[in-house]
Amino acid sequence: MPVIAIVNRKGGSGKSTVAAHLAAWCAHQGNAVMLGDVDRQQSTRSWLRRRSEALPAIAPWTVDQNILRVPKGITHVILDTPGGMHGFDLARMVMFADAIVMPVCSSSFDRESAAACHAELMALPRVSSGRCRLASIGMRIDARTSATQVLKDWSAGLGMHFLGALRETQLYVQCLERGMTIFDLPPQRAAADLLQWQPILDWLSQHQQQGAVQASTAPATPIRPSPSRLGSSLPENLMPAQKSMVHGDRLTVARTDRVATSPVRKVVATAASRPAPSESVETQQIPSFLKLVKC
Repeated sequence: MPVIAIVNRKGGSGKSTVAAHLAAWCAHQGNAVMLGDVDRQQSTRSWLRRRSEALPAIAPWTVDQNILRVPKGITHVILDTPGGMHGFDLARMVMFADAIVMPVCSSSFDRESAAACHAELMALPRVSSGRCRLASIGMRIDARTSATQVLKDWSAGLGMHFLGALRETQLYVQCLERGMTIFDLPPQRAAADLLQWQPILDWLSQHQQQGAVQASTAPATPIRPSPSRLGSSLPENLMPAQKSMVHGDRLTVARTDRVATSPVRKVVATAASRPAPSESVETQQIPSFLKLVKC
């Protein structure tokens, strides 16, 4: 089960935009996807509440006695992380991630902040060994400038794979305000933007295929998940921490700021089904395995 984290220390780098779009893309592929908002601003959780039930389903965290869990049956997880993550918080997040996507704007301040984050990530064994893959995306790029080439050269200098650049356009703003992404629009309306996303999606697809190959060659006989069916079993060679997330095992919760939420939804029998409303939950807490908030 791919767990993709969107990481950048600097606020306003476009993490929530990338996270929402990757979750929507996974949903359009027929996958049972969860968009986990672990950012204090709760941007993607607010976006999920605005999302129409007519669109492909994206699940939030489920809440059980104020404990956050990945809903059972989920096959893909996208994590929207906060700015300023470093040290133990960053290391704990990497324990769960299979891939990290780092959105970076073109200013020197953004590049310097992202370079410091990259250096800390590369000091972690899962990233340095390639078990957790790392790549960057250029954000809010003006095609009339050389910003794309600047970011490409910057990434190459760090030895980090550069997936491509996304342009500055009001189309992203308009979509997100309606709980949508460009993947929810008619293809002809977002043709230029979909073309920019293609290298990013190709990289993620390749990552998923490599994960499937590793699962199929594991010593234990793997149980291959079906992307079009919820409740499928997962490969036996997942890390214990990943199994804990996937199967919804109990996670201890640190005290955090309380955030009002709408009724919690659960994923039902098929990937095409919408999450059904359940009991209202007054508080939403951030899982302590990330320990993002200091009390």
